[in-house]
Amino acid sequence: MTRRRRAAVLLGLAALLGGLAASDVAGREAALRRAVGPTVPVVVARARIPAGTRLDARRLAVRLVPARYAPQQAYDTPRALAGARAASDLQPGEDVTPAAIDDGAAALGAPVRPGERVAELVADGSPALIRPGSRVDVLVTRERGDGSGTTSVALEDAEVLAAHAASRDTDDPSTTRVAVSLRTTARQAVFLAAAQSFARGLRLLPRAAGDRRHGIAGTTIGSDLR
Repeated sequence: MTRRRRAAVLLGLAALLGGLAASDVAGREAALRRAVGPTVPVVVARARIPAGTRLDARRLAVRLVPARYAPQQAYDTPRALAGARAASDLQPGEDVTPAAIDDGAAALGAPVRPGERVAELVADGSPALIRPGSRVDVLVTRERGDGSGTTSVALEDAEVLAAHAASRDTDDPSTTRVAVSLRTTARQAVFLAAAQSFARGLRLLPRAAGDRRHGIAGTTIGSDLR
């Protein structure tokens, strides 16, 4: 075999082996794609993002991730995060998920401390004086079997969380009523809820600013002022 023929044979063999190798790689890639599934876009942090930082396209990037490995709750474009802020520090390349952002929505739950409740009631009172942040005493009037009544201080120094004017009493158009949300204990909230059903009337007494004195709760006066 001449040198030229030997070189041609070697070149042909190299080409054949290269083709086989390329075919094998392509087959392996196809098998891998079938195994992991298609890729999907996932928004990640481009660089470190401190907590509280507003998120925008300059701080975010998009990478393609096999669908089976992508976060279940992921964003596919930075536009979906417009106006949001980082709820915690994000590291470079970290996936941006709903748990990692603060979208400005109010936190779930009522604006009370653990163990407290929000009691909602409609009572006689002045919408002009009873406003969020003020404090009130709650009077409950019960009716006796003989038609007379007794009025008790059911709750004192309750913080008003929300308040607005309510519809007037049809029996007495001159009476003003207010709907309020009060910060109470669980026991007090249950009592006030029941009072709206069994009591003849409820009244809210506005307290002076800074007046936190206690001691009249439970005081009861009859309709004969005794």
